Amino acid sequence: MKKNICIVAGARPNFVKVAPLMRAIAKADGAECRLIYAGRADDPTLEPSLFDDLQMQRPDEYLGVDSTSLNEITSRVMAEFDAYLDSHPTDVVIVVDDLASTMAAAIVTKKRGVKLAHLVAGTRSFDITMPKEINRLVIDALSDYLFTAGVKSNSVATREQGEDSQTYMVGNILMDNLRFNRERLRRPAVGLPDSPYLVLTLNRKALLADTGRLQPVLQALMASGTPIVAPLRGQARQVVSQLVGQAPQLHLVDPLPYLEFGWLTAHALGIVTDSGNVAEEATFNGVPCITLNSYTEHQETVTTGTNELVGGDPQKLADALARLLRGEWKHGALPERWDGRSAERIVQILLA
Repeated sequence: MKKNICIVAGARPNFVKVAPLMRAIAKADGAECRLIYAGRADDPTLEPSLFDDLQMQRPDEYLGVDSTSLNEITSRVMAEFDAYLDSHPTDVVIVVDDLASTMAAAIVTKKRGVKLAHLVAGTRSFDITMPKEINRLVIDALSDYLFTAGVKSNSVATREQGEDSQTYMVGNILMDNLRFNRERLRRPAVGLPDSPYLVLTLNRKALLADTGRLQPVLQALMASGTPIVAPLRGQARQVVSQLVGQAPQLHLVDPLPYLEFGWLTAHALGIVTDSGNVAEEATFNGVPCITLNSYTEHQETVTTGTNELVGGDPQKLADALARLLRGEWKHGALPERWDGRSAERIVQILLA
């Protein structure tokens, strides 16, 4: 009898981690899988090419939740996902990352007595004022299977796990996608600088809201004199435009499809970001990365990879950029189990 697996994605970045898992389940004997998206079918962040780029099916069901209130998202996802489980027998639910929708699906799953798996478990900022940190603690505490990406996350999950939980260091599933798509990346259709360029990405709401902190950081970045390609959307694009103005080296472009963004970052001189996923991909590609946070949930990108943390300190950013531009950046290596087989390990564990 086949095991019924349900995967719940709460936002666009989740699909990048879900795609390898869907491919691995499709190849396996003994499993059937349904993909649920917490948002709407017409979510503007899901560009038309996303699922084709990732070589994955579109969601089987959309819960239709589109609120910006974290508490409303939690309550509405709980109600909608509970109704979904009423009519769809499920043996295992896999939730991804640390969103409010992820936590909501996790709570409903455990109240139903269904096995719960968390991808990616054990990540911590140790800052309880962050909503995502609360989500991580709740999800990991409820999960029967904790799938971690690295040694540090594995030790956290093992230390905190409940009696019935099982922790597995399966590796970084983002690398499954990068290896799968390496030869499929395509140069963006937007005009790119002729000379080496930096890539800037921003998405953390706290940083974008603190313009007094962000402005000197952006000024330090502009002072490097290096062309900067910034594929930004929504609030991030608006804030950067207001703070920087008409800086000639800044190339603001529309958000790029997955395969084009992958090409852009893989061919960059360096990356400045506040995204953990972007920093992980930079380590895989051997591209210098400067992260505008004082912590990272994936410490191996710093200790083994090409990432460096500068927080919101413009002087640290300027110093890091100077070293990067002089060609003095550290040489990174691939952390343990970044081998593109994470999804395969997960499926083997779930079907054992």
